[in-house]
Amino acid sequence: MTQTRLFMLEEVTMTRGHTASFGIMNVNSDEFESNSENTVRSMEEQDNDIWKRYTERSSLVRQYLQSDLSLQFLETHQKRVELLKKCCYYIEVLPTFLILRDQNLLVLPTRIFQVIDPWKFLRVKKLGRSQTEIHLQLLTYLLEELQQGREELVCYVETCDMLTFLSKWDLIEQRMSGLSKTMNDFLSIQVSRRLYTKHHLVSCADFRGSKIPDIKLFLCAKMPVMFDRNESFAHNNWAHLKWSTENQESPHQQYELHFKLVKRGTQPEFGHCGLITCTTNTCIVQGLLPDRCYEFMIRRAEIYTLVYEVWHDTITLTTKANMAEDRST
Repeated sequence: MTQTRLFMLEEVTMTRGHTASFGIMNVNSDEFESNSENTVRSMEEQDNDIWKRYTERSSLVRQYLQSDLSLQFLETHQKRVELLKKCCYYIEVLPTFLILRDQNLLVLPTRIFQVIDPWKFLRVKKLGRSQTEIHLQLLTYLLEELQQGREELVCYVETCDMLTFLSKWDLIEQRMSGLSKTMNDFLSIQVSRRLYTKHHLVSCADFRGSKIPDIKLFLCAKMPVMFDRNESFAHNNWAHLKWSTENQESPHQQYELHFKLVKRGTQPEFGHCGLITCTTNTCIVQGLLPDRCYEFMIRRAEIYTLVYEVWHDTITLTTKANMAEDRST
């Protein structure tokens, strides 16, 4: 009997111990589920914050690409730079006339180039040409930098995933800031600027006891002269040429129209060419050979202040065959 009771007591003890142990496990499970729910909510909030940050920043870049660095904007300035490369550049001297006073206080208007040292002005023209070349090269470089920068920003927005985009945000922000500065430089250097020289252009000996006049020099551009393709045509032995510029020209502007035979025929025809100077925007070239191809080139007549000119518009026209030749054939 004694042994039987001991066995039963041990069984009950084991059962109660098992029950107590099971109760403790239920309490730990509830705490774990609560912590898991909090962790999930925290992760969802973090994901929402990350997504919100990504959408805001990507939207900022897209807005920049659509406004300040849009394709239309860059294409417009691409055409602008190409146009500036075709322009003629001159030194503009201000004031146009000087008022000089002699000992008798007589007012004598004198043309400014009559008091400018020609050798000094020749050096200034070389300086103006160098400055123009640097100016155009810089415009080309800055425009290429803007175009390349736009491609990089588009790549960040369209190809990078969310986490990669956010990890590179500091780099993207620095690139946008740099492109904004490049844009400001690009726009500012398109403005006509004063040309500075180290020495006076006027000889001091010409102004004994008088104040040397303040002469200001500027680099200015004139729009390229271009043929009107619709209004230029050739007949059998003459051609009608018309040209224009984007801005209104001075009524005293002179033009040079060059023409030459480009399709070689018999020996007497070789080298057939000519030059016509006119002050209007139209010209009729007489004495051309029938059924021949001619190249025409238009430019402004060269003047003393010209410093840079590398492009001229050309057009090729073919004269018609003579009616008599057509009948004979």
